[in-house]
Amino acid sequence: MKITIYAIGFLKESYWKEAVKEYQKRLSAYCQIEIVEIPDVACKQGASAKEEEEVKRKEGEKVLARLKSGDYLIALDLKGKQYDSPSFAKHLDEKFAVAGANLHFVIGGSLGLSEELLQRANESVCFGAMTFPHQLARVMLLEQIYRAFRILRGEPYHK
Repeated sequence: MKITIYAIGFLKESYWKEAVKEYQKRLSAYCQIEIVEIPDVACKQGASAKEEEEVKRKEGEKVLARLKSGDYLIALDLKGKQYDSPSFAKHLDEKFAVAGANLHFVIGGSLGLSEELLQRANESVCFGAMTFPHQLARVMLLEQIYRAFRILRGEPYHK
């Protein structure tokens, strides 16, 4: 099994890098995991809605260029479906069966995801109605994937 996470923006702070590294290490027992950092596009303070859409479009193009036509893509988006951890585990298990054991996730930058990228996604998932910084969203996604594998294998996890 392979999971690829496309993340708009880079982790700068060491504590985010360390958290990601820890979950990558834990996940290595269950799957191959790759994190592809996509450079974000600069957006001036007070940009218009049109300018923000252009920034998201440019960022989205960088992700779309890396995807193959058959790749199963899950977008992290506020309008996506919400799961509890056991349901998310079951859902991932089903998607691994459908997607040939390869899943792709995308986490937007500070402005979110482009409409083109959301339309390309096979589905969207939401961690809740609150907005989280993309650095934290990356750690949360890794943690939930790790938890999903633990649940699917009947291994203990904190409820």
